Amino acid sequence: MAFQCGDGVSVPDAVYGQTWLYSYEEDSADVRSYRPNTFDFPPSRGRTGFMLQKDGTFIRYGIAPTDGLEEQPGTWEAGGKNLLQIKFKDAQHEPEQIEIISATPTLLKIRRKTD
Repeated sequence: MAFQCGDGVSVPDAVYGQTWLYSYEEDSADVRSYRPNTFDFPPSRGRTGFMLQKDGTFIRYGIAPTDGLEEQPGTWEAGGKNLLQIKFKDAQHEPEQIEIISATPTLLKIRRKTD
């Protein structure tokens, strides 16, 4: 069964447990594109990303000081129509909202919401 964000976009089961990396080459205006880490990306100096789990676990992957990926664990919950509320375990990382614009097993389009 897929997670239903409010009355809107249904997230396919294939989205969960997948590491999604930022595909900035496909961005448009304020919408960010993410592809599975198995995607054949063009060369880049590093890509950030995240993972959603059905149990509410959220992991953001930031660029580590050694150029690898640094895990930033947290949780997510539905926050309204198409919105995910993200909270991080480390208070250094501010909570955030992510709006799901579209979701398929091979492409996520999101908008980060700010106050």
